[in-house]
Amino acid sequence: MEMSKLPSINAALNTMTAFLLLLGYIFIRQRAIKAHTMCMVSACGTSTLFLISYIYYHLHHGTTGFQGQGFVRSLYFGILTSHTVLAVIVVPLAVITLYRGLTGRFVKHAAIARVTLPIWFYVSITGVLVYLMLYHLNVS
Repeated sequence: MEMSKLPSINAALNTMTAFLLLLGYIFIRQRAIKAHTMCMVSACGTSTLFLISYIYYHLHHGTTGFQGQGFVRSLYFGILTSHTVLAVIVVPLAVITLYRGLTGRFVKHAAIARVTLPIWFYVSITGVLVYLMLYHLNVS
């Protein structure tokens, strides 16, 4: 596979994660526990694949500089900064949330999930925004 395809694959993985998180939330609101579990475990899977691919890409390719100027540059770095900080925070939150859910600690699972879900969803969506701004924003 060409290295140049990995950013698009990573964006697709982030999109799938966001979709699975949303579906998982809808399912738990409907008390569809098995469907919720499947979605959330799958979201962990797509996020893990994303992280592996992201690290591999950046170890072999390095960074890609943002070319935009003015307001869009400030917007980009604002989104990137919040995305990066929350991405670091969400990893242990997601692991703890998943562990509590799979081990039947549902009260504690629900409590931390209320914090984890919005952060994880934000990280997934802003990951796609960062990709779009970095690779598809016409800055000329």
